Amino acid sequence: MNKDWLEKDFYKVLGVDKGAPADEIKKKYRKLARELHPDKNPDNPKAEERFKEVSEAYDVLSDDKKRAEYDEARTLFASGGGFGGGRFGGGGGYGGPGGFGGGRTYDFGDVFGSDDGGLGDILGNIFSRGRGGGRTARAPRRGQDVESEITLGFDEALDGVTVPLRLASDAACDSCHGTGARAGTVPRVCPNCDGTGQTSRNAGGFAFAEPCGACHGRGLIVDDPCPTCNGSGRGISTRTVQARIPAGVKDGARIRLKGKGAPGERGGPNGDLYVVVHVTAHPVFGRKGDNLTVTVPVTFTEATLGGQVVVPTPGGGTVTLKIPAGTSNGRTFRVRGKGVARKDGTKGDLLASVDVHVPTNLSDEAREALQKYAEATADDDPRKSLLADAKAT
Repeated sequence: MNKDWLEKDFYKVLGVDKGAPADEIKKKYRKLARELHPDKNPDNPKAEERFKEVSEAYDVLSDDKKRAEYDEARTLFASGGGFGGGRFGGGGGYGGPGGFGGGRTYDFGDVFGSDDGGLGDILGNIFSRGRGGGRTARAPRRGQDVESEITLGFDEALDGVTVPLRLASDAACDSCHGTGARAGTVPRVCPNCDGTGQTSRNAGGFAFAEPCGACHGRGLIVDDPCPTCNGSGRGISTRTVQARIPAGVKDGARIRLKGKGAPGERGGPNGDLYVVVHVTAHPVFGRKGDNLTVTVPVTFTEATLGGQVVVPTPGGGTVTLKIPAGTSNGRTFRVRGKGVARKDGTKGDLLASVDVHVPTNLSDEAREALQKYAEATADDDPRKSLLADAKAT
């Protein structure tokens, strides 16, 4: 758990209540992420900083385990009289021998330890002097999962496409390399806690460890903060990844691209990238599962006498559809293999529905011909059984 968590109210950052359900948190995050994304706010450091805060808050509150630990830790710190983004645990602290918390030990780590020449490399093992024995090495940490949204054309969704996505994620500040101190300076060891980040408090015969009030649990004091990150040691990293969207993707699909998320820390694996796909509607084709749909206008004579009509297929192709004599309005014909690509390599079908076109403007000759047709078929009443059945009931 990042020790900065204890200094931040992630619920307030996202604008939700503490008891907000997961779907409300996700909805609020997506709205804010779209508004604050660096692509929409170029050269706006305030928007970038806010985007970072929103992403960090969502990373914690969207994970049930992280959220539970965050809520519990903030509650313990608030009730223990020390609240300031440090760490506790080990050597008789909260959750340690003689402590409380169900045996769970919290370790919020050291924000200055890094693999890219950060302050952990400069100062070495200064924390070995702390209580509870030597300093525990920080374990590799998996990178955060990242979510993005794209909009594809109908044909792109059918065929599949590779799209470039510009992503922003939390990273060490480029100016101070994560130390939080102005370039050319380094933080100093806190004289109040000798760099441990903890002090002891006697409470009726029990000694409790709590974050140092002078350094807020960091073990280090920054006298000259980095002007880029204001001493936080964190910044925004932007990069472009090539995301392959498979053929046949549906509108609203959420695609997981393993290892394309935020970089891991201390040799940990990258997070995953989740891409939410939106597909624009097509003026001619629709979709029904793995099948495509199309409405085909036919004339009255084609439906009555039969004939052959040309039907469009996705991608600009055509097929010739044979319409049998006496085809009724709304009848659907199946053109196999002209639908959506499936995972097994096969394709769905194209469902062509007939729409009998009734002419509204008739020439005198056409009207006379239809009148003769009506007289010739006067005995063929399609509503005869309808009226008879209605009387029978």
